[in-house]
Amino acid sequence: MVVFPNAKINLGLHITSKRTDGYHNIESVFYPIPLNDALEITENKLNKNNFKTTGVKIPKNGKLNLVEQAWEIVNEFKPIPHVDLALLKNIPIGAGLGGGSSDAAFCITGLNKLFNLKITEEKVLEMAGMLGADCAFFVKNKAIYAEGIGDEFSDLNLTLKGKFLVLVYPNIHVSTPIAYKHVVPSQPKYDIRKVLKSPIEDWKRKLVNNFESSVFMEYPLIESIKNKLYKQGALYASMSGSGSSIYGIYDTEPAIRFDENIKFWTFRL
Repeated sequence: MVVFPNAKINLGLHITSKRTDGYHNIESVFYPIPLNDALEITENKLNKNNFKTTGVKIPKNGKLNLVEQAWEIVNEFKPIPHVDLALLKNIPIGAGLGGGSSDAAFCITGLNKLFNLKITEEKVLEMAGMLGADCAFFVKNKAIYAEGIGDEFSDLNLTLKGKFLVLVYPNIHVSTPIAYKHVVPSQPKYDIRKVLKSPIEDWKRKLVNNFESSVFMEYPLIESIKNKLYKQGALYASMSGSGSSIYGIYDTEPAIRFDENIKFWTFRL
């Protein structure tokens, strides 16, 4: 079985308060985009799991990859055969696009289907949530409003169908401490959900990502990319998550180019 985990972007991101557990409460809207990894899952007859990855290099941190952890969580709930997991990584890592979370969520749903486990969506969402705050989003994989630490979801009636999206990755990894360096938690001036009901042309004034203040100070190149997207006619442009990817939304496909060390994609949503 082959599944194709996709990325997401954040439409607005507010850091609303710091929690007693050290995390921060946020509010944001997650929106799926058609930038995909590929994950092949096949049964292993030798009673062991194998994981291999190609494409974008995944840094080693001494832990199992999230897709391996996904197998363990499913197996703990309902014993399943061992598998070979082959991940072709295309979504940039540490770019605010949720690629690792998506890989894990798609692994869970893929295992559920491959072995006909009949695990309910409610349980799949619970399992995904154990692997990361935004993992469960990729189970539903539609526009949602997120609260808490990014793990409390509400349905949202929003579509960008027919718009063009330019997604830019400047080959910069933004660490969590850098992202939070100049962020002061506060209640937002505008309600994201109300802003998103207004014309996209109006979002520029009201739809903000609180991480931009910190990240732009440390990495002026990222801010310059955002400005370039606006100069090239973007209706709205923003950094996704805590960076470093930047996206622009357009009515028509823009003829935009970047230096060869900056990767970008253009999609019709």
